[in-house]
Amino acid sequence: MAAISASMVKELRERTSLGMMECKKALTEADGDVELAIENLRKASGLKAAKKADRTAADGVVAVKVADDNGSAVILEVNSETDFVARDAGFLAFVDSVLTKAFNEKQVDVAALMSGELESAREALVQKIGENISVRRVALIEGGVIDGYVHSNNRIAVVTQLEGGNADLARDVSMHVAAVNPQVVRPEDMPAELVEKEKDIIKAQPDMEGKPAEIVEKMTQGRIKKFLKEGSLLEQPFVKNPELTVGKLAQEAGATVTSFVRFEVGEGIEKETVDFAEEVAAQVKASSKG
Repeated sequence: MAAISASMVKELRERTSLGMMECKKALTEADGDVELAIENLRKASGLKAAKKADRTAADGVVAVKVADDNGSAVILEVNSETDFVARDAGFLAFVDSVLTKAFNEKQVDVAALMSGELESAREALVQKIGENISVRRVALIEGGVIDGYVHSNNRIAVVTQLEGGNADLARDVSMHVAAVNPQVVRPEDMPAELVEKEKDIIKAQPDMEGKPAEIVEKMTQGRIKKFLKEGSLLEQPFVKNPELTVGKLAQEAGATVTSFVRFEVGEGIEKETVDFAEEVAAQVKASSKG
């Protein structure tokens, strides 16, 4: 009898989206042969089982839960493969249960959050719906005055933390962040590597060619200043009143913006695109070899 390692169980879970104990049992029955275990599971669960984990879950929803005293909040992203499933009542109920547990336990570790009943619920939903579903990320914000905003399509959510001010202001700033997508709170927060990269891009632009070094440097600094202003929350014109910057808005309310967290569904995920004609051609070619 082959020893069943944690890495074997992990591989089988990733390839089938099934539970840990079910995968361990299947590997034990297959004497550690992952492919045989998949074959047996596919016979038991249908063809879907071994294919779901290979598909990219790049759609889905984001959600926010704010404490009654506006002293803390949780924001999370749960992915599905299609926007159709992202509107499904069963999927949304699952998202709410994940959000509630994350909020109640102040848990941001996805693996720990999903242990036990929630993972079983996810697996059951995967089998019922026929799509890969995954909890991608969770963030907890605590302290100060906090409120959030979720856009009507449930694809963009923001939580803003203030020192001073009130929940209405935090919500207004969250709405601005959702719409404008600043990179940082203030110019000095911009990562140095991003600034250097931007400088390289500016210096490589056609209108810099042939100019004296000191002119290039002066033009670069001017454009970097503009880059930092456009990317910094406090420097941006407030969406509800462009005559005020967000920084001025907060100042007038006696508040300081401490931080914000913005989640947008699928950002950073490479969504697999399939050319249907190429897929059919590949299948025809494969069958002709058989």
